[in-house]
This record gives sequence, structure tokens and C-alpha cells, in this order.
Amino acid sequence: MTTGRGTTPGTGPATGARPTAPPAPRPARARPADRRAPGRAAPWVRLPGAGPRPADGGSTTAHDLTVRHRLLLALSALLALSLFVSYQGVHGDANPLRTSTAPAVLSLDTALYALGQAERDAGAPAPTSDFQKQISVAAQSLSAAAADDDVGGPAGRQALQTIAGLITVYAVKVQKSQLQPDGSLMREAYRSYATSILTEKGTGIQDRLKGLQRQQRAAVHRQTSFGPLLWLAWSVTLLLALALCAALLETQLFLRRRFRRRYNRQLLAALVLSAAGVATAVLFTVWTQRGMADTRQLLDSPLPGRLIPVAGRDTASYLAHTGFRASAAVWILIGGVLLMALAETGLRRHIDDYRFRPR
Repeated sequence: MTTGRGTTPGTGPATGARPTAPPAPRPARARPADRRAPGRAAPWVRLPGAGPRPADGGSTTAHDLTVRHRLLLALSALLALSLFVSYQGVHGDANPLRTSTAPAVLSLDTALYALGQAERDAGAPAPTSDFQKQISVAAQSLSAAAADDDVGGPAGRQALQTIAGLITVYAVKVQKSQLQPDGSLMREAYRSYATSILTEKGTGIQDRLKGLQRQQRAAVHRQTSFGPLLWLAWSVTLLLALALCAALLETQLFLRRRFRRRYNRQLLAALVLSAAGVATAVLFTVWTQRGMADTRQLLDSPLPGRLIPVAGRDTASYLAHTGFRASAAVWILIGGVLLMALAETGLRRHIDDYRFRPR
């Protein structure tokens, strides 16, 4: 007895039946645009606080956005700080040089020249107006130098007061000698004493003024030097600027590839701001440093009397606008804050979209 058509218990299909075809293989699933092939991550994406990378095959967009966000904020802050320090390293000395150090050097040169002219007129047989005029010029020049609190510090101010007193004594002795009869011993004694006050080695007026001159010229060299530390600071600043611009461009390309956004206006604005800000700071620094170097070269040696007023005008020309450029340092910090704000707003919307995306 049969149990079914074409089959018997315990046997296979009836003779003539078609064999069942094997199931067709499933087509490979397309990889989503926000997933990466398994592989080793680039070292620069491993920033502290960015969180662990997703497992192979998982979405990496949220992680990549977080990494770029933190990188842009860090580079913006570091660039602003480095640029501010480098900029102040040059411009912080430009204004004191213009308003204090250079005028003090010229005042001391004027005092020395006036005293030399006074000594020449001191040999006249009678008091002359030229002698009094030169003494007045020397005293006024010392007063102008003493008005600067940075001239040699407290010791320098004390030295200027001592020199001013010695000039008064010198003028009195010269006048007394001129009132004595020509050829008398008293005339020669007063004249010799006055000359020793002016020219005595180490303690005379001229040597004291030359000592202050050397100190002021050393201050000029210190304020106008562009030493190894400044070279290092500016090198680091330029490297940070290049790194930030590269990171902004790479982030723009990442957003364009991942989100099909052609432009991110905040990131492009940050790129323009960083490039223009650094270029302007470099240009201002070159102008200021060139003027400071010209000033140092001009004041490097004592000037003849007729050239002192010319040197004063040239110094003012070399150091013109340095006060304005120095005041621009505050805009570096403002620009750094603005850079960070642009980086934040440029990526925040995408980060929030992925943070709150339902799984």
C-alpha cells in the first residue's frame, strides 16, 4: 500500500522529480558613506578626550567630528598665545625705545657736547654769554634725561643729580677765575680746579656722563636685538599657523565629502582670519624691527653736536607708528577668541546631529 503519490515511506523523491536548486548568494551590502573600511587609524586622530574609536564597520563620523573639533580649538588657542608672546617680544620694547631710551641717549650726547663747548669758552678773559648758554644747554639736557625713570634705575638718577651739582660747581669756579686778574695765581687755581671737575678721570663730569651713555646704549642694544628666543618663538608661531590652516582645509574637505556640503562659511572665515591676522602681525613686526635696527645703528656711537638734532628727527621717523602697532597686540587675543568661536560654530551643528541621532 502506498502512502503518497510517487513516494514510499523512507525513500527520497519519486523518479523523474526535478532536484531543488541551491539558494542564490546574497548580494554584498553597500558600505554606508559614514563607515570606513577596517584599518589602522591615523595618529593625529587620537586626541585625548575624543573617546574610543568605533569597532570595525561602525560609524566613525561622530568620532571624527569630535577629533577635528578639539584639534581646531587647541590649535586656535595655541596660535593666539604664541603669536601674542612673539609679537610682544618685539613691540613691547619699541615704545620705550621711542619715548625713553633713544631720547635719553641724545640728551646725554647733547650735554657732553655742550660741556665741551663750555670748556672752550671758559678760557676767555671775561665771562661770556656763550659759556652761560652752553651750561644752560647741558643742564636742560640732564633734566630731560632725568625725566626718564628708566635711565640707569635709581643709581642712574642719583648719578644725574650728582652730575647736575658738579656742573653748577664747575660753572661757579669758571666764573670766579674769569673775574680774577689775567695771569694771577688765583685765576689759574680756579681755572685748574674747574677743569679737574670736568675732566678728572673716573670722577669727572665727562667720565660720569660717558658711563651713563654706555648704560643707555646697552639698553638700546637689548631693546632692539632679535635674539634666538624671538627666532624660536616666531618659528613656532608660523608652524602653528600652517598647522591650523591645514587643519581647517582638511576639515572643510571632510565635511564636503561626508555631508555633501560644498562650503562651511565659519571654517572658511576662520581660515581667512588666521592667515590675514598672522600676515598682518608679521608685516607690523618687520616694519618695527627695521626701524629699531636703524635706530640702534644711528645711536651706536657718540654724535657730533650739529648732527644731534638731525639724529633726533631721524629716530622719530624710524620709530613712527610703533605705539599704534604695539597696541594691536590686544587684537591678537580677540582674534584668538574669534577663531575658537568660528571653529565651534562651524562644527557644533554636525556634532549635535550625531550626538542625538537615534540608533
